[in-house]
Amino acid sequence: MSAADLIRELNPKIRGWANYHRHVVSTRTFARVDHHIFTSLWRWARRRHPNKTTRWCKQKYFALRRGRDWSFFGETCDDEGQPGQVWLRHARSTPIKRHVKVKGDANPYDPAYESYFEQRERNPYARNVSGYSYASFSLP
Repeated sequence: MSAADLIRELNPKIRGWANYHRHVVSTRTFARVDHHIFTSLWRWARRRHPNKTTRWCKQKYFALRRGRDWSFFGETCDDEGQPGQVWLRHARSTPIKRHVKVKGDANPYDPAYESYFEQRERNPYARNVSGYSYASFSLP
């Protein structure tokens, strides 16, 4: 199995898992998962090329991408035979989106709560990335 095939197998699994868990406190968990995946891929690369140096393996499978060194990639060709690269997705690149509960007695069909639901739709009340504070939105 080539590196590109491996990436095509892993990317949907990483994306799905990270999207499922992005609504909870998961920044450190995402980092740990990325580290575990990296360790497994590094062992895979070293086992695949036992007679090559570590420097050669790093240059063959890992590169700097978007400020992150050691990003795993594979070389592939498209339908027209043009060479390209496919990159492994990082779980920690998934934005964390907090869920804010709706007030228990709020009813979207009650005109008394019309302004409440309009304000919920207008404001970015959920954090997009871990570490940022909630927007200036307070529940009445």
